[in-house]
Amino acid sequence: MRANKRFLLALGIIGVWSLLTYLIVIKNHDYQQSGKSKFHERIISLENEIRKETEDRKDLISRYQNLIKVLSAPTTALPIINDNNIKENEVEQNQLNNKINFIGKYIDNDNNRPVIPVIVIACNRVSISRSLDLLIKYRPNRDQFPIIVSQDCGDEATREVILSYKDEVQLVQQPDLSDIEVPPKDKKFKGYYKISRHYNWALNLVFSYGYEFVIIVEDDLDVAPDFYEYFLGTFPLLRADNTLWCVSGWNDNGKAGLIDESAPDLLYRSDFFPGLGWMMSKKLWDEIGPKWPKAFWDDWIRNPEQRLNRACIRPELPRTRTFGKIGVSNGLFFEKHLKYIKLSETPVEFSKKDLSYLLKENYDKQFVEEVYKIPVVTFEELRKGLVKVDGPVRIQYNNRNQYKLAAKNLGIMEDFKSGVPRTAYAGIVSAFYQNRRVYLAPSANWKGYDPSW
Repeated sequence: MRANKRFLLALGIIGVWSLLTYLIVIKNHDYQQSGKSKFHERIISLENEIRKETEDRKDLISRYQNLIKVLSAPTTALPIINDNNIKENEVEQNQLNNKINFIGKYIDNDNNRPVIPVIVIACNRVSISRSLDLLIKYRPNRDQFPIIVSQDCGDEATREVILSYKDEVQLVQQPDLSDIEVPPKDKKFKGYYKISRHYNWALNLVFSYGYEFVIIVEDDLDVAPDFYEYFLGTFPLLRADNTLWCVSGWNDNGKAGLIDESAPDLLYRSDFFPGLGWMMSKKLWDEIGPKWPKAFWDDWIRNPEQRLNRACIRPELPRTRTFGKIGVSNGLFFEKHLKYIKLSETPVEFSKKDLSYLLKENYDKQFVEEVYKIPVVTFEELRKGLVKVDGPVRIQYNNRNQYKLAAKNLGIMEDFKSGVPRTAYAGIVSAFYQNRRVYLAPSANWKGYDPSW
């Protein structure tokens, strides 16, 4: 209505102005008709220009009036907007609402092709770009492996790096950035409390969409070229075997010289929870999520009360490697150990391999029983080259100190978590020494792990 009034007012002004001008010109023309033909010609020219300008103004006002009608009509189509802009706006709105672009639990409704989100746990590392570059580079199918970056800390520089990947990744942000009350003895470990809170929130959010599996990585991990193929090949094991509760791409003893680099397809069962690039099921989260700890979640998950004698799958050659020297753990083990982890470079098509040997009923016969058929040697015999047989050998340990000494001699990690040595299965730890497979194993009448170790 206001636009129509402006139109009528403008039209009236133009009309009055044209009329007055015409009368003045005609009057002057009557008084000065004789002897002023040049002036008369100029007036005629001016009158023509005024008429033309009036027509132009009428055309302009008509267009303006039509535009007003289009914009005010509720059913009239608006001007075309670029599809990319629409998509970016939707992505941005989802990020504000911490919503995930959910396309379904399975590809083409085939439960043998589950959608497996990759959750990247992030805080304030702008170097997250290194992780994201590899995750995107090696991803075979963005629909089957959506990358969801869950950011804590509220660090704007890191957020900008994540957003620069646009629709290649999805960003969600942990909304509770409040301080955490911790016991006085744990004040220096406050970061671990925040990490545990973040994991709890992120896993709750992603599993709330009904996904059957998720892969969890942190913002300081490199991944191998067959990272996704590794999890595609092993998720059926996790689904079928109730004695398995995770698949990890990490090998705690995966340093050059300690692993067989000619066996990139070799996988193991492990009683030790490795973490650092691992897959879990919604079934497991429904079990442990409601009792998730306030801090030190990785040590908590290794407790016998959580593990319940279940195992993880882990590789001979690591499919993940950390580059995070600086972090909450203040570079613990990094200079001494972590930076020497050997990342697998030879892709393996695990999804086309028969991995049924990793099912418990098969593995305990084919692996555990075979280990105890291998000859026993001492480390000194091994070190001095006095072993008379070819092939793998076994070094036996009977107590905690014997294990730690043998592990130190072999160059593998010596510590325990809830009594379980790193990478162990049924107490057996596999390593390489002077290009020979060596099994560090308890006695054949082993009764189980001792949590006091």
